[in-house]
Amino acid sequence: MNNRQETPKEKRERLRQKELIKSPGGALRDGFSRGENENLTDLTGGMGWKGTGILIVVLIVGYVLYKLFF
Repeated sequence: MNNRQETPKEKRERLRQKELIKSPGGALRDGFSRGENENLTDLTGGMGWKGTGILIVVLIVGYVLYKLFF
């Protein structure tokens, strides 16, 4: 038996695969709605803490620059 702990990313993928098998029509609908409504979790899911921090800093700097010029 493998004693390795499952990472959260692996667990999400395993659950997603299980859902795809159980409900292919629902997965298609979810795919269409995911394309329309992006989720912050989906965006930052593949990034580490450094990437997420950089994204937050870029968003804050962009907001400040927007407020200064407009």
